[in-house]
Amino acid sequence: MTEPVDHPVGPYADQETPDLRSPGRYLWWLVTRQRRRVAAGALLGSSWMIFLTLPPYLLSRAIDDGLRPGGRSALVGWVAALVGVGVLNAWLAIMRHRTMTRVRLDGAFRTVRVVVAQATRLGAALPRRATAGEIVTIGFGDVARIADTLTATGPGVGAVLAYVVVAALLLTVSPLLAAVVLLGVPLLAVLVGPLLSRLQGAESAYRDRQGSLAARFADIAGGLRVLNGIGGKDVYAERYRRGSQELQAEGYRVGAVTSWIQALGVGLPTLFLGAVTWLAARMAAQGELTVGELVAVYGYTAVLVVPVSFFIEGGYDISRGLVAARRVTRFLSLEPESTVREASSPPLNGPESPAVLHDPESGVEVVPGT
Repeated sequence: MTEPVDHPVGPYADQETPDLRSPGRYLWWLVTRQRRRVAAGALLGSSWMIFLTLPPYLLSRAIDDGLRPGGRSALVGWVAALVGVGVLNAWLAIMRHRTMTRVRLDGAFRTVRVVVAQATRLGAALPRRATAGEIVTIGFGDVARIADTLTATGPGVGAVLAYVVVAALLLTVSPLLAAVVLLGVPLLAVLVGPLLSRLQGAESAYRDRQGSLAARFADIAGGLRVLNGIGGKDVYAERYRRGSQELQAEGYRVGAVTSWIQALGVGLPTLFLGAVTWLAARMAAQGELTVGELVAVYGYTAVLVVPVSFFIEGGYDISRGLVAARRVTRFLSLEPESTVREASSPPLNGPESPAVLHDPESGVEVVPGT
């Protein structure tokens, strides 16, 4: 297991040291760098999702208490409360989104800073330690994936709390409906779990092949004049074209898994909503629920679609974020060649007088004065 590196990540990063022991620890390091903002996002996201459960309750009270003879004042009161909760929840949604956007941008820019600082630290050894394609892939793809993963710290926490609140509210209406909700949501997670594992493997292979192809393109662009001179341009172009087709096939594989995850993220909560609504309607027809309680159950279950969707989307983002973080930590763990050399052999003093400059790898010798 690789220990955290002991070098600073940049001159303007307050001498921070990223945790490179694993992709998960690196993501956690990004979270701990902005504890207060993440905590604020979790609080706003949790409040927003919990307040989503209030309108169904207020609507049920307005129906049961306000739509009876002499219930005009009760109707006005419950409607006013419903409007107030709607305005408050709209404000919470705006603040949650703004806070989580800042969390994502902080994670993205912090990753860019440590990657640039590492590239500077490697210096002339960078082309020999990492390909240009790998650097491009990290900068244009992996940074955005990591930033999206941090969203789980806000709505992800709120989704858990909203799930618990909805189950508690349904328990006051019907223990049977509460049991269906408590058992149904984990079942949805079990159904999507294998796809997330498969996505992580497909995404890793795709990102590696993408970096390799980008490096090949950089080599072709850098040596185009030489290739034209020796007549090898068509050979390299065909090799790049073949690699591009293989990457396209790998992308289709990733897209197939992603489409299933996104389809299940929308379809399974909808089917779950239909099942609970059907069960509640049967209970209302048998007189076990009032009309207001039936509306409340439908509202609770409809609200539950939001946290369930966040569960699936959060798992999807974390799976892709771990792949991206693995590439970043692998690059940040590279050491300059001078460090490797100094660790394997003692330092040598320079000559006291002009001496022949000798390169042991190529055999070139340059005598003093030439």
